Amino acid sequence: MSHPRLGIAILTLGNRPTELRALLDSVAGQTRPAARVVVIGNGSPLPELPAGVDGVELAENLGVSGGRNVAVEHLRAHGDVDVVVDLDDDGLLVDPHVFQTLASMYEADSRLGIVSFRIADERGRTQRRHVPRLRSKDPLRGGEVTTFLGGGHALSMRMLDRIGGWPDAFFFTHEETDLAWRALDDGWRVVYEPSLLLQHPWTSPARHAVYYRMTARNRVWLAKRHLPAPLVPAYLAAWTLLTLARTRSWGGLRAWAAGFAEGVRVPGGPRRPMRWATVARMTRLGRPPVV
Repeated sequence: MSHPRLGIAILTLGNRPTELRALLDSVAGQTRPAARVVVIGNGSPLPELPAGVDGVELAENLGVSGGRNVAVEHLRAHGDVDVVVDLDDDGLLVDPHVFQTLASMYEADSRLGIVSFRIADERGRTQRRHVPRLRSKDPLRGGEVTTFLGGGHALSMRMLDRIGGWPDAFFFTHEETDLAWRALDDGWRVVYEPSLLLQHPWTSPARHAVYYRMTARNRVWLAKRHLPAPLVPAYLAAWTLLTLARTRSWGGLRAWAAGFAEGVRVPGGPRRPMRWATVARMTRLGRPPVV
């Protein structure tokens, strides 16, 4: 990809105006300027934005997936973006060379589809859930992976044109895995690059009231949409056992069970099972699609 142009997409619920402004300042301070920056008010009005930043206010909260699809369509409509960079509105780019590094990576590799940032708090700590691999807990070890981090990442627009956008129905949780599996099945590379740092507060995903239900529902949808038939029960059984071992809240388990039943009962989108060659590739990368 020659001289890739970066488009920055930020979702906000309107409850972090100070953090959003700090993030936009860090975007403006990059040594390589973005071709376009858009902030999506996901069911909320937007604060005053700096000059040159596009704002789109949605009448309702479409979730992470729906809001990011709106951002992609906005960037696509202007026709001046090759790579979409999604950033959480409470994140911060502390290194002014992030965009230059990203552009160089995409320029050097025509099959690079997704680049995952490293996420760390203000003390430099990276949570285990923010290391996108099973075997290594080292957040400074980069390389090819099978999923990516929602808080900070880059997506090839050419890849999105081929595989489609975010799964609207997912709303929140596992939408990154759905996109990554489709990218891998189409032959794209997914890379975790720890030098691309997004500073982000230390948080738990369970802080969201819908976390347990949507986690279970979307796991089922992932399996139904993308896994070869023999792997569907193995994947769901593995995650059921892990959930039972990890969850300490009876309320959380009840919500998880309700979400699992919803995922079985309700369609989550068309079924397009990945090739067995993709299963083998994911296994070589350290994460077979059963865990």
